Amino acid sequence: MLTKEENELLTRTNRGTPGGDLLRRYWQPVALSEELPPGGAPVPVRLLGDDLVLFRDDQGRPGLLGLHCSHRGTDLSYGRVEDGGLRCPYHGWLYDFQGTCLEQPGEPAGSSFKDKVRHPAYPCHEVAEVVFAYLGPGEPPLLRAYEFLLAPESHRFRPIKNLIECNYLQGNEGNLDPSHTSYLHRLDLGAREQRRVPGTGIAHDALYTSDLAPQIETEATNFGMRIYTLRRVSPDETYLRISNLIMPNACAIPGNTGADGYQVDWHVPIDDSQHWKYTLGFVRSAPLQERDRTTLRAELTPDYRRRRNAANRYLQDREEMRTRSYLGMGTVFQVHDAFAVESAGPVQDRTQEHLGYTDKAIIQGRHLLLQAIRDLQQGREPPHVVRDPSENQFQNLVVRAEVIQSSTAWQTYGQQPIPVP
Repeated sequence: MLTKEENELLTRTNRGTPGGDLLRRYWQPVALSEELPPGGAPVPVRLLGDDLVLFRDDQGRPGLLGLHCSHRGTDLSYGRVEDGGLRCPYHGWLYDFQGTCLEQPGEPAGSSFKDKVRHPAYPCHEVAEVVFAYLGPGEPPLLRAYEFLLAPESHRFRPIKNLIECNYLQGNEGNLDPSHTSYLHRLDLGAREQRRVPGTGIAHDALYTSDLAPQIETEATNFGMRIYTLRRVSPDETYLRISNLIMPNACAIPGNTGADGYQVDWHVPIDDSQHWKYTLGFVRSAPLQERDRTTLRAELTPDYRRRRNAANRYLQDREEMRTRSYLGMGTVFQVHDAFAVESAGPVQDRTQEHLGYTDKAIIQGRHLLLQAIRDLQQGREPPHVVRDPSENQFQNLVVRAEVIQSSTAWQTYGQQPIPVP
């Protein structure tokens, strides 16, 4: 368990908090590109406790500004996108995507007052159908060149996000808990089209329940932490699953792809009691069909809320629990995970938990986050902030889900990059 002080450090992310200062040193997803179509309206967003407005200027560039006009505080999400920026409808002040005040129509001719105004603005970068923003101080680091961001569009799932009604850390720690798949996600094998482990014909879901007490090991990496989960299949075979913590608030897991690519869940605080879970994924072997590119959107409303939620008790069905699934909340894992982390409360009180062997990756992940916060407090740059282009490559970010011979040196095997077809 954590102390109250440690829990506060890890879960409080508003501006001026140690945890918030840490997350602001990294690029974070701020919206899906589809939320910002060319010619579309500005979008009010809340990120790390800050109220902001995202817009696409008339040259197609995304900009992220403070929500309230520097003049009289009017909400800029009601503004007009025109003349190279975003114009406040109250008095016509115009700001570009860098926060420069371009015009103040009510000022006398020749006035230099606009040159004295610098509106809050944050750098944006758009890649893989996601808009990222940097809310930290100084020169932004490089946006990290992960394979899932660089994959061709034809090989990527359409990214999604969904609202999770709890602190971001609860969501992210769910990905650091490989043992829960044996229970929370357990399905009757006829409940859906089962993903098969290559070369075996065995469904991944069946292997999760073949060994309810898996061996779990972790190791530090340059991007965060690698997690090995080993389940005994037979005296000669082991089901190896490798997932990863990507510092500070994302995880790479097998997801819908097994080892043919991977899925990333990126948990981005709105404030301390709710967050957006962005899900991105890709496959290496072949282009996806359009149906496959949209499969991760099941059970979401157009505004990225889940149809199953706490207000309707996630539509849990007791008959389904007896005949079709362990949890009785359908077959979409995103719903299962949301239930598990939201039901712990808006901000889980970790002073009351009792951690065991299966939580070793969670414990290690917390150590990494706490050390990163301490590094920052002592004036050191936190880990996995990349500034040198020669270091911006992560072939060692390997995700696997496959059956191997029990005699295989799994740790060495797990560090080998998977060749791109």
